Amino acid sequence: MPAQIADWIAAEIVAERFAPGQRLHEKDLSEQLGISRAPLREALRMLETRGMVTITPQRGARVTLLSGEEMTHLFEIRAVLVGLAAREVARRWDARLEAVLAPCLRTLEDRVADPVGYAAASAAAAIEIARASGNPRLTEMLASFALQIGRYTRLGLSTQARRDRSIGNWRALFEAFRAGDEMVAESLQRLLATENRDAALRSVAERGEHLPPRERPAPRSA
Repeated sequence: MPAQIADWIAAEIVAERFAPGQRLHEKDLSEQLGISRAPLREALRMLETRGMVTITPQRGARVTLLSGEEMTHLFEIRAVLVGLAAREVARRWDARLEAVLAPCLRTLEDRVADPVGYAAASAAAAIEIARASGNPRLTEMLASFALQIGRYTRLGLSTQARRDRSIGNWRALFEAFRAGDEMVAESLQRLLATENRDAALRSVAERGEHLPPRERPAPRSA
């Protein structure tokens, strides 16, 4: 039960139904879910290890509010990891991987007009590529990152212009897979991550959320 509770709260955080910095009141949550506080507290501890909540003695749990520097670091590490996965997939590409991964691209194309659906499809595609790399530990690490930065990934894909550019990069990535071009595949997968990082930072800044001044992205030119 604690794992299921943790997954539900995590989904609510990614969807921003629990806002960054918001306190998670145990009494309210236990009543809402119809559970005792013991499994809820265990679930919150699980979320703390995932970096999604911060637990302070005597003050309880709050949804983690990442600084600009923390966001940048997480996205940079993720970019390296997804790049490694893409490189290995390009090296291993065959008819079996085509059958497994091609539906991911089709789903992205089908959902390009839907900001929430597209962000979910993008995250799922990255995990499927990691699985296809044959490295279970890499898949586990990327799944953890997806939870920590899921909200910010969605913000980075909130505009149609961003999604249009993203789908173009995804199509190019699959062309690199099919060509067996490991270096290009790695570069494109990293590009998808870093462009989303930059867009997420801009979106957070435009919404007025707190970011250290040194981390605020430069204004875009007209």
